[in-house]
Amino acid sequence: MPADARRDQAVELRQAGLSRSQIADALGLGRGGEPLSRWLQGIPPPAWARRPNAKDDLRATAVGMRAEGRSYREIQSEVGVAKSTLSLWLRDIPLSEEQKEVLAQRGPAATRANAEAARANAARRRAHVQAQAAAQITQLSESELFVAGVVAYWAEGSKNKPWRSGQGTVFINSDPDLIQLFLRWLELVGVERARVQFRLMIHESADVAGSLRHWSKIVGAPEAAFSKTQLKAHNPRTVRRNVGEDYHGCLIIYVRRSADLTLQIAGWCQGLAAAHRR
Repeated sequence: MPADARRDQAVELRQAGLSRSQIADALGLGRGGEPLSRWLQGIPPPAWARRPNAKDDLRATAVGMRAEGRSYREIQSEVGVAKSTLSLWLRDIPLSEEQKEVLAQRGPAATRANAEAARANAARRRAHVQAQAAAQITQLSESELFVAGVVAYWAEGSKNKPWRSGQGTVFINSDPDLIQLFLRWLELVGVERARVQFRLMIHESADVAGSLRHWSKIVGAPEAAFSKTQLKAHNPRTVRRNVGEDYHGCLIIYVRRSADLTLQIAGWCQGLAAAHRR
């Protein structure tokens, strides 16, 4: 049979609903069928011969949800495909004016609600992790308090420098719990309370009087016993995070006649550093 006739017959069989393998068998072409591919170019296969698309059901779900006026975010959370894929599937699905208005009004509110829910979940998780960790510390022995106080001063206290010797013991922090721990540590190492002085350091734009009352209660000392407050100049160009009712500045703890204590603390720090390397 001439090639043109066989080509015409292949097209007729294809249009009649036969698959490629059936046409190849009918024309004796074998399963390779390079000529058959050329002859049938542009002729769509019968519906029954098409391979099913794994995303057909997802696409049908997406189209149905869009027709109901659902947002891309809602549809994406349901069908789990990329937003670019949704755009291809849904670009020809019209929305009514009412549906567009509902989506426009709901968008910002839904975004805020989702953000608030995420922040609340994160806060609960942080609180849970922190509470579990806190429960692991049931008591503090004197040796543990000693090490904790040395390490606290190692991080937050003033030290002797090659160009400045004779440094007294000075500790500064904004955390009330750490301040109380350091005061307990001073008692442990034999520092009388009469040798301890306090001074508030705070931004001049903050509630100075309220913060002084705050620290007075924390350390159990009258406000009159505090040294003159050290005010930090306010720079309006600086974006500060430590503002609001919870900001009370930093408390400075001075120990009178403490040059030797500062040397001892330095030695204890050296001992801890050497001990953990052994």
